[in-house]
Order: sequence, then C-alpha cells, then structure tokens
Amino acid sequence: MSQTLERPSLNSRDLLEPDEITLSNDTAETFRSDTDLEQEDEWHQPSVFINLHRFQDDNPGLGGLLLLSKILVEGFDPFHGAPADVEQYGRYPQWPIQDRGGHERKLTALELSIISESKNFISSSGCRRVIDAIYQGQIVYTPLSFVDILPNHYEYRPVALYEPRKAPLLNHHRLAVPRTRYIIELLHYIVLTLLYICTMQNREAESLSGYEAVFILYSAGWVLHEFAAIIEHGWMIHSQKLWSFLDLSFTLIFLVYITSRAFEMGVSGTQNSMALNVLCLAAPILLTRLAFNILPDHIVFISLHAMMKEFLILTFLALWCFTGFLLALQWLGPGDSTIPGDFTVIKWLLWIWFGLDGTGIEASVQFHAVLGPALTIAFAFLGNTLFLTILVSLLTNRFSNIITSEAVEIQFRRAVLTFEGVKSDAIFAYPPPINLFALLLLLPLKFFVSSYAFHAIHVLLVRIANAPILFIVSFYERQRLWVDSSDAVKPPRRWRFTGFSPHGDIQAVFEVDTPAHVLREADELDGLSEMGFSDGDAVSRISREIRTPVVFALSNAGTRSPTQAAVI
Repeated sequence: MSQTLERPSLNSRDLLEPDEITLSNDTAETFRSDTDLEQEDEWHQPSVFINLHRFQDDNPGLGGLLLLSKILVEGFDPFHGAPADVEQYGRYPQWPIQDRGGHERKLTALELSIISESKNFISSSGCRRVIDAIYQGQIVYTPLSFVDILPNHYEYRPVALYEPRKAPLLNHHRLAVPRTRYIIELLHYIVLTLLYICTMQNREAESLSGYEAVFILYSAGWVLHEFAAIIEHGWMIHSQKLWSFLDLSFTLIFLVYITSRAFEMGVSGTQNSMALNVLCLAAPILLTRLAFNILPDHIVFISLHAMMKEFLILTFLALWCFTGFLLALQWLGPGDSTIPGDFTVIKWLLWIWFGLDGTGIEASVQFHAVLGPALTIAFAFLGNTLFLTILVSLLTNRFSNIITSEAVEIQFRRAVLTFEGVKSDAIFAYPPPINLFALLLLLPLKFFVSSYAFHAIHVLLVRIANAPILFIVSFYERQRLWVDSSDAVKPPRRWRFTGFSPHGDIQAVFEVDTPAHVLREADELDGLSEMGFSDGDAVSRISREIRTPVVFALSNAGTRSPTQAAVI
C-alpha cells in the first residue's frame, strides 16, 4: 500500500494513456479560431460549437474515446477568462469552498447537459460512447463535487483509460465505478427492506426489539448516504434520478419515526406507539423504490418520475385555490355548533372533487340557503370538471411525449445514473452503518493528521471493509472489462436453448452486435445526407467502397459455412 500512496497522482501502472501529445495537437488544431484569442481588455465568449460526432469520426479507437471523455467530464470554470468585475458581479455566493488543489468551482459538460436536460445531446453517439465507458469503468477520473461530508482531496486522478491487469488487486477506486456502485447500493437497499419487514413483523410498542435496533442503526447510515448524495452535486442533479422523490419520502418518514420513538421511550407505559404507526407508511415507498431499482430503464417508471412533478404542482395549486371555498363555507355559518366541523367539510369537498359523493352539496344549505349550494356547485365545476380535466390532459400529453422519444429518455436516465455513480466523497466508500462510525472517527482525525496520513488511513480502512467486494470486482474486470469492445474479435456463438420455437435464428440475428466498420459507414451516410446528398447518391458512393458483404451466421450452433449464412 505504501507504493500506492507514494504521491498524490495515480501511478501510470494502472492507467493506459495514449499519445497525449498527438491528442493535444489534434484538439488544439480543431479548436483553433480567431475568436478564441483573448485580448487583455476584452472578454470573448466561446464561439466554437463542439461537434462530438466530428470528434468521434476524426479520432477512432481508444485515443478518440479518451478525447471525447476529456471534453465531457473535464472541469471548466464558467467564468474562465472573464474580467474580475464581471466575475465578482455575476458569481453567486455559495457554500464554503473546499480546497481541491485548483479544481474549485468547476463544472463539466456532462453535468451542464443534465441540468439543462439536453436529452438530444446526451443521446448522440459520441456522448453515449463516453457514458457507457464511464459506467463500465473503462474511463476513470476524479469527479468535481459540490460539498463532501468526509473530504479526501489528497489524490486527484485525471481523465484516463483504466487497465485492470496493471492495477492493484484491491483497488479501492473501483468502488466509485457507476456499475459497481449501482449493484452495491441495490444490495444495501435490499438489506434495508428486509430489516424493515423484520422490524414490522416483530414490533413491540413497549420496548425496542433487536430487529428494530438494527433497523434504526442501518437506516441512520442509509440516510447519511442519501444526504451526502444530495449535497455532492446539488438537488437539481439528484432529483433527476428516478427514485429521488421516494428516497426523500422515506428519509422524512424515518426522521419523524425516530423522533417520536425517542420521545416514547422516555415516557413509560406506552400502549399504542405512534412512531410505529408512522413507520408503517414506509412500506409502499420501500417496495416501490425496489421496483424502480430493479428496472431503472423501464418506460413506465421513467414516465412516473416525469409526471410526478407536474402532478404535484397542479395538486398544490388546486389545494391553494380551493382553501378559499373552505373558508367561505365556514364564514357563512352562524358561528355556533350547528354547522359541521372543518374535517367534515374537507371530506365533503374531497368527495366532490373526485366525483365520489354529493353529500356536501345536499348539506350545504346548513351554511346558507342560497350561497351555500352556489359555492359547492361552483367548487364541483371547477374541481371535478376543470382541474381534473387539465390534470389528465397534462399527464396524457407528458406520457405521449415520453413514449415518442423513448430511446432519448432512457439514455438521459442512464447518463444521470452514470454521472451520479462516480462518487467523490470518501463517505461513500463505507457501507451503512459503517459509514456512521467512519464519520465519527475520521472527521475529527482529519484536523490532527496530515493529508497524506489521513489518505493512508482512509485507504486502509476502505480496503479492509470492502475486501471481498474489491476482490470480486478485480477478478471480474480482469476477465471482462475490455472484452466487449466492438473492435475485438469475438468467439463464435455457442448453442443456446431457444425453447420449442423453430424461429431461433430470427431471435439470434437481432442479438448479433453490428460490426464497427458498418457503424462507421452508417455514420458516413448520415453525414452525406446532412451535406445535401440524396440517399441514392450516398448509397451508391458507399456501396463502391464496401469490399465484402456483411455476413451474419444466424444459427445458434455456429457451424454453418459462409455459403449457408444469410447475407444482410
């Protein structure tokens, strides 16, 4: 471990770096423009549009992947090059800036595209290529976070290609790979759900059971993890995750529960625990969130997340406006006990709103013989007819738009999951509830030891706490990380049972990955179409350059001769 911690930057033995000089020259040549020259007294805003499609075509292979990654995930200061007075006037005050060795107040192009919801940009081929590489861990870098609860900025890793066979066996940095983090967090949530079920099945109002004590400790660590995830990149980024509103709901329920439970434990003779009743509300949230985790790319869950915001906004506006009807009915009454209470009136209004019952209209004469029915009938027209119609129309239109651009929406959610999966805060390296003890131990220790010593202690504890996971990840990546490359020669498909259907070849042909040169030819066709060539001219030009036909073996057995294969 001493060799790994010898200096702040990672050793080149676990990073596969291409020719940096060539990439720098190509990038500088591409971005060269007269408008890029900054005068001493004048600030020029960037006027060169970055075409990822062009960069991908001009820089194929691993070098091109690294160049695209640097464009998307390397940090930049939004006020870079601006005069001091412009920066002082335009930069908003934020939380105290943590020292990051010159990387403070920086954003990335991928983060900016997520905030602005530039879904077409994210779904482009170049951006998809980078996102997939980051998700699998082929591209590694140190993310630029907003605030870290347990900061460890001693080591900074630039954007680089990762070579698992040259990396240490217990590489703690692999815990920040989005694919690994997704699996780990899914396991953490399954444990949380099982502990919750055991707690509710063995709940005791008078005392604290063993299951409940473990659940409280584990949930506290999970809530700490959720809080760190929110402040790392801000709520605007975190809210783009499909299950963010479910996590926030469970966090609020748990805080109310733990506060009520602590009060009840101090009062003897509690027969009916209000805290456990509040905890019952977490059941639909936990099980629903588990479904979101298992199927993050399902269009139904993506639609629910997108429609939830519009539903909450319109519901809030409806409640705000209809509060006036409640006050009007109360003030119309004689002011004695003959009129119904607030709870009864609210129940009547809700029934009218959803069209369930008209009792409120019949009983409105108790408030006033004329104005009472007039108010309730007006409420029925506005609530049941107008607001519900608007709500259904908005949600239907939203769902139709999502279905129309299904592929774009799915890719955007993958980008959010990937960007948030690369963690900077050291607290994420510890699973709950170990993160609670790590915070209590390491945060005070940080003020008494040097940055190097703190980093060494942190790495040692992380490798001890996650040794089995790190070993499994290292073994898997050494075998499979770069095997799935589109340019690699793949072994023939083995026989696979396809059921009793005689159409196994039809299913197999759609599972074969398209060769890399075919994808490049398709991109060239798209480029010619954008330049004004007709489809016939483009096809005739490309067809002359194709040397051999693309042959796919449709059989699962993989033993046919080329003459027996289907030509596409």
